[in-house]
Amino acid sequence: MSTTAELLKGAAELFPGEVVTQAHVRHFDLPLGAGRFALITLDNGHDHTKPTTLGPQSLANIDAAIDRVEKEAADGEIIGVGVTGKPFIFAVGADLKGVELLKRHEDALAIGKGGHDVFKRLSQLAVPTFAYYNGAAMGGGVEVGLHCTYRTVSAALPAFSLPEVFLGLVPGWGGCTLLPNLIGADKAVSVIIENSLNQNKQLKGAQVYELGIADAIFEGADFLEQSLIWTAAVLKGEIIVEREVIDRGEAWDEAVAKGRFIADSKVHGAAPAAYRALDIIAAAKNGDLQQGYDAEDQALADLIMGGELRSGIYAFNLVQKRGKRPAGAPDKNLARPVTKVGVVGAGLMASQLALLFLRRLEVPVVLTDIDQERVDKGVGYVHAEIDKLLGKGRINQDKANRLKALVTGVLDKAEGFADADFVIEAVFEEMGVKQQVFAEVEAVAPAHAILATNTSSLSVTEMASKLKHPERVVGFHFFNPVAILPLLEIVRGEQTDDASLATAFGVAKKLKKTAVLVKDAPAFVVNRILTRFMGEIQNVIDEGTPVEVAEKAVEPLGLPMSPLVLLELVGPAIGLHVSETLNKAFPDRFTVSPNLKAVVEAGKRGFYVYDSGKPELDPEVAALLKQGDTVLTEEQVRARVLDAVAQEIGLMLDEGVVAEAQDIDLCLITGAGWPFHLGGITPYLDREGVSERVNGKTFLEPGVASVPA
Repeated sequence: MSTTAELLKGAAELFPGEVVTQAHVRHFDLPLGAGRFALITLDNGHDHTKPTTLGPQSLANIDAAIDRVEKEAADGEIIGVGVTGKPFIFAVGADLKGVELLKRHEDALAIGKGGHDVFKRLSQLAVPTFAYYNGAAMGGGVEVGLHCTYRTVSAALPAFSLPEVFLGLVPGWGGCTLLPNLIGADKAVSVIIENSLNQNKQLKGAQVYELGIADAIFEGADFLEQSLIWTAAVLKGEIIVEREVIDRGEAWDEAVAKGRFIADSKVHGAAPAAYRALDIIAAAKNGDLQQGYDAEDQALADLIMGGELRSGIYAFNLVQKRGKRPAGAPDKNLARPVTKVGVVGAGLMASQLALLFLRRLEVPVVLTDIDQERVDKGVGYVHAEIDKLLGKGRINQDKANRLKALVTGVLDKAEGFADADFVIEAVFEEMGVKQQVFAEVEAVAPAHAILATNTSSLSVTEMASKLKHPERVVGFHFFNPVAILPLLEIVRGEQTDDASLATAFGVAKKLKKTAVLVKDAPAFVVNRILTRFMGEIQNVIDEGTPVEVAEKAVEPLGLPMSPLVLLELVGPAIGLHVSETLNKAFPDRFTVSPNLKAVVEAGKRGFYVYDSGKPELDPEVAALLKQGDTVLTEEQVRARVLDAVAQEIGLMLDEGVVAEAQDIDLCLITGAGWPFHLGGITPYLDREGVSERVNGKTFLEPGVASVPA
């Protein structure tokens, strides 16, 4: 028995729950009389909703298939070998459920080595090998193809990526070594580092071809057939595949430097995966593949046994699984149908909501506001956005006309909402205003209609308290920009009934949002945590710490933007309003910064000016700041901020604001863009010892987002 087979057998025993992929071999004569050919099809026996993954038993099956074709190639029975996938899926990489179970460095090393040993054989056969990327290909799936002599790609392929760095790994089955040697370091850095850290951006078939990863591209309808005709022509010498010469000089070093700059700007040195990948790409400049594979094995094993990957997998599972089955949501059979939507308000937020409901539900949407000019502007915004979709080819003319016809605006709520099933308000964040709006809507909307509020911090219970039917009021809090951030905090008021709540969750699912059930508590989840976080930054600035020190202190968290840039995005006035709301509720923990107040009263949009292209403290803001004389170091600031966040999360869980710590992380990842490599926030607080220090216990059980003991 070969060492590879032993390695894989041992790994398979650690992972009894693997969804096993078979490697079916079939033989046929190629077109053009080119000769006999063997085709390996990767297939886990499920339809495209359960993509093909590569665990240890799956790798062993591919190894066995290669045993067979290797002998046939050596005996001259075949002239080539191809690899493809089941319909719509090529292969989406290593099975992460197996990675979670690994407890020892040597087991992690075996997974890396096992993959290399199997895939490497594809490049060592006595005949040329071909990968046919017929459908989604990610991670290890992409790497199978990189070991082949030639590759073709389907024009219909929707998703192609090396997402490992996004999760806290490196492309460790040849990706870091082979891709730069195939397409050059610059393009490889874009795929491995930049796309990964850019929210795991996917490539389409045409881009895979343009980058030079694939040698030919064919339409999806007869992709395999055309690929085999092309294969025959290549094997007969009628088509010569030419690839660009790789620049192994300064351009290679510049590409790696660019990668380090991207990694620094995204994770600020706080997550090791990108840097490990860049070290391997840098070393791959000499073209020594085996040296690269060995480095990949080591990096994989080290990262698998580190907290960052475990947090990344935890975050991935939250978004993919928990996000689709919200904790505490009522029976979905209680949900009522929604055939018409009303939106109160026609400002920017209301118009964004109208567009989202229109695109996802494709039902009539009616906007109302206090004057015709505002109504017209809101409807005009929706029409303009539909025209943009048409211009980009995302929808056709017929659909554009249909969507435009579905959106209308009226001044009279009775006319607009008499037959609406779901009415959402997006008016000024003031309790009296919202109560008045709901009273007006209740008077004209049908008895079964849901009344939803997009409030970011006000009490849903209080908002509903003066209505005849408070049981149908539900919080439906979106995050800006509405089209991009997936989170929807669904708030249950004290009177909200199960049918209304179920309808809200049903609508959220159709809107393709990640819904989390939240108790009616001040500022709910994301805004409460961010306000405490920002409040502590603001406090240390007010006490005397320089702005740049306070900002730099939290860089190791690798957040999407610094606290004061975030404040600018939210708007200082809104930030101030939320801090005032929370200060009323929890005066001992939430402060109202006099400096922030001064910035808002001066009409400033933020703390920075961008005259040089980089953020610099606005001299007018600097003149407004009144600071004390307590100056903290970055470490002291960071400890204070993290302690405050850990305390707040602990209190929120005690209050039952959400079901579990997992929901806090899901909210921060999908509503505030907090990084996957932190697992949101609680795994990081656990790992850094902050949770124990502040609350006397960790938020998560050992092994949930960390290496199992």
